[in-house]
Amino acid sequence: MDTTALIALLVFIIPMCFTPGPNNMLCAAHGAQHGFRATIPLTLGMLAGWSVLGIIVGVAIATIEANQFVFNALTYIGATYIAYLGITIARMEPKPLDETDETERLGFATGALLQFVNGKAWIHFLALMATWGGLFGSGIMSKIALVALNAFAGYPAVLVWAGFGVGLRKAFSSPQNAKRLNIGLGLSLVLLAVWIFQSI
Repeated sequence: MDTTALIALLVFIIPMCFTPGPNNMLCAAHGAQHGFRATIPLTLGMLAGWSVLGIIVGVAIATIEANQFVFNALTYIGATYIAYLGITIARMEPKPLDETDETERLGFATGALLQFVNGKAWIHFLALMATWGGLFGSGIMSKIALVALNAFAGYPAVLVWAGFGVGLRKAFSSPQNAKRLNIGLGLSLVLLAVWIFQSI
């Protein structure tokens, strides 16, 4: 194994996983609204969807790169959905973190399905597989190893952002400040969606 390539891979993966993106911002917003424990199913869905997407891209990278229309369509759908989630969060009335309200919580399925319309995830894996796809050898097992390494860095990232959201909620504990926090986090998702639209 090329040690230099492995170091370069880690330098790519860690910032990509921990910097703001649809997954991290959504986990922060959900953690602020519902608490850390209630956000775990969402994060597990993200992990599952992220891993499956990574394997799909690894196996079909040549076809995906050749079909720009499909990639752009998925990105548009993802940006629209992220904007919708942002507006929903911004309009939410703040609730105590220990209040049991399942109606507005996002679960495993949402986290998993979001990955397939998450432009950042597609770009991440396209760059990853194009540059480091052969780092662990050839064949499907090498792609799975690469995706597993990504998951090892990516899952702690969404947990950190969920905890960050809970911390923000505690800092903005009054109803008025909690509402402002929801608006701020929701608008950040909307702005992220706008940026995605402009980057296509």
